Amino acid sequence: MTGIKTTGEKKLMLFSGRAHPELAEEVAHQLGVALVPTKAFDFANGEIYVRFQESARGADCFLIQSHTAPINKWIMEQLIMIDALKRASARSITVIIPSYGYARQDKKHKGREPISARLVADLLKTSGADRILTVDLHTDQIQGFFDGPVDHLSALPVLADYVGAKVDRSKLTIVSPDAGRVRVADRWCDRLDAPLAIVHKRRDKDVANQVTVHEVVGEVRGRVCVLVDDMIDTGGTICAAADALFAHGAEDVIVTATHGILSGPAADRLKNSKVSEFIFTNTLPDPSDLELDKITVLSIAPMVARAVREVFEDGSVTSLFEEQQ
Repeated sequence: MTGIKTTGEKKLMLFSGRAHPELAEEVAHQLGVALVPTKAFDFANGEIYVRFQESARGADCFLIQSHTAPINKWIMEQLIMIDALKRASARSITVIIPSYGYARQDKKHKGREPISARLVADLLKTSGADRILTVDLHTDQIQGFFDGPVDHLSALPVLADYVGAKVDRSKLTIVSPDAGRVRVADRWCDRLDAPLAIVHKRRDKDVANQVTVHEVVGEVRGRVCVLVDDMIDTGGTICAAADALFAHGAEDVIVTATHGILSGPAADRLKNSKVSEFIFTNTLPDPSDLELDKITVLSIAPMVARAVREVFEDGSVTSLFEEQQ
């Protein structure tokens, strides 16, 4: 006989960076495991130090880190943690990125521009990541930037089921804030059996976050309109779209987005908007510091935990997608 046989069992270990520990704790609770104790701190010059306080040798490691502000710091911390796991002889490394940084820079709009979303994927692969698990990428094509499996989860069922349970569906209209989100809005329509409308807008290509709304395509007068988007950053696009809907006779407007970035003037824009409710998931830290009572945050932890379990048990993550239809 040649070789040595072992009877060892697979081991799942869940790690978290410092960007959004609350979500990591929720996922750990759903999985029935504890987060691996980790020592992490910044040196005086800003360099990051990480050391895991348990052995990861031979384990299937899942590392969760949202790319939130300060985004460059947390991406770098995630890369360092991946490298530490690789050097600790982890059997596999799956990075869970609820909100993928630089996702809006997925193609060149002008000459001499970077494709930063591809760069982030390359950095993850080079540092040692075997697999990516993420939620609602800005565009589906980003999945192809990573040379390995990418599990692209959708928060649509979480958001749509919440909206469907509180709104009179006979008065509901799903609205895409631009042409790029029509496909996602159409899936909302299928799930809630509602008609579709589109806000046609033109963005000033030379001024960041500058949007001019032109017209509304579809019937919105007297309807409860649900604007669906993947992220809200400064709030300019979505608030302008909401104003256009009210100008065309909408009875009420609800806004949903997976990622509530809410940077810069977003707080004032949301506060002064006539939108009755803004609904986000907790892919990013809770925007509770904005002190707006019309913000609702829904948890994606159960969905992420189910996907982690399917990956660990060599099950089918695709089955989760099929259930979400």
